[in-house]
Amino acid sequence: MRTLTTGTLAVPGATLYHEVRGSGPPLLLVPTGNGDAGPYEPMAEALADRYTVITYDRRGFSRSRADEPVDDARRVDTDADDAHRLLAHLADGPAHVMGGSSGAITALHLLVRHPAAVRTLVAHEPPLASVLPDAERWLRFYADLYEIYRRDGAQTAMRFFRDRAGMAEPTRPPREFQPSPERLEAMLARIRRNQVFWFEHEILPYPAFDLDVAALETVSDRLVLAGGSASREHFPYRPNTVLAERLGLPVVDFPGGHVGYVTHPIEFADMLIHILGDR
Repeated sequence: MRTLTTGTLAVPGATLYHEVRGSGPPLLLVPTGNGDAGPYEPMAEALADRYTVITYDRRGFSRSRADEPVDDARRVDTDADDAHRLLAHLADGPAHVMGGSSGAITALHLLVRHPAAVRTLVAHEPPLASVLPDAERWLRFYADLYEIYRRDGAQTAMRFFRDRAGMAEPTRPPREFQPSPERLEAMLARIRRNQVFWFEHEILPYPAFDLDVAALETVSDRLVLAGGSASREHFPYRPNTVLAERLGLPVVDFPGGHVGYVTHPIEFADMLIHILGDR
């Protein structure tokens, strides 16, 4: 593992845990629905030869403590502002940003809300049900999912979620990139604990978020809409196809499926380097 610097940043209402590795232009990786920096580690290591890679735990997840009650109505605003504060603290000028899944929703709103902080944004499969022509169907799916969680618990709800959203693929890195058994178990234990926060505060407001697509269009020259080459038929790929049509952009396929940055970390990093190289 490369030299790793860890730290915390006090922001209004929270304390954000972050990690920094490598050197070069800043690149922020916004965590997915598990909210944890850990799954990005193999890819972050692969990128650290070219970039100063910043990873972090989103507010309320893992090691980033929320110090005040969560305002679900402003969750995406708050997450985007947290990312902006991290960049102001750790990056010297505009940064490349990559977000996956829920992290892509945060990242898209970061570009709209704080455009001067973003050099390039790669949004990988944001589950923005709100932009789909059948939005009502998918928002009902998330409402049903929440009810299953409340009635039957997180594990049952997660199985329902993965089956219905087409996300039954593996979600762990290749064996050669897995951390030691102790570190792997510590990360998995954090992610299991995070499920409750995700169900309580994210699965309803995030897919329903009203993204300002008109504002996004004004900065679309900095936007890359990304999807998994193995997940084209699944729900999380679809929102970017709608955004692509509205913004006049292509959807760029990256290796793997919805969490290709975890399951194919080197190939995903190589694609990211290629995409960012001319920007």
